[in-house]
Amino acid sequence: MISTDRLDLLPLQAEHAEEMADVLADPALHTFIGGAPYSPDALLARYRRLVAGSPDPSERWLNWVIRLRIEDRLVGTVQATVAGQVAEIAWVVGTPWQGRGIAGEAARGLVGWLATEPVHTAVAHVHPGHHASAAVAASAGLTATDVWQDGEVRWQRLLRL
Repeated sequence: MISTDRLDLLPLQAEHAEEMADVLADPALHTFIGGAPYSPDALLARYRRLVAGSPDPSERWLNWVIRLRIEDRLVGTVQATVAGQVAEIAWVVGTPWQGRGIAGEAARGLVGWLATEPVHTAVAHVHPGHHASAAVAASAGLTATDVWQDGEVRWQRLLRL
């Protein structure tokens, strides 16, 4: 578990799927990433796969749900896919909880934790039109680069040399 001022980042469990299906139900969350919200059963299957871990032994899947302590409820997710010493990170916060700094706080907590692991670089890919996500990346200390991948800008932060 990773704790911040207002949040607990809890290791993902399949049992989180039911509550998270409601949190992630707004189709607007998919504006920049594509796809559509998962049904509760589909999200359960996805979470079971994520919890089982990567089939590639050189890659670690690290996933947490974000619990907002004051409301005692789940409000989003953060994740890191670690290959070698590079962690590709991502975040999503349910629409009702956006605009409250939750994603930035969770991302900072995640990057802070990664800095204690054998990871030297944190990377995120952000759609150039997704200004809120760019603000989250910046708040976690990542800087936009001139590298593009699948129409998104690579942001990165060196955690150690």
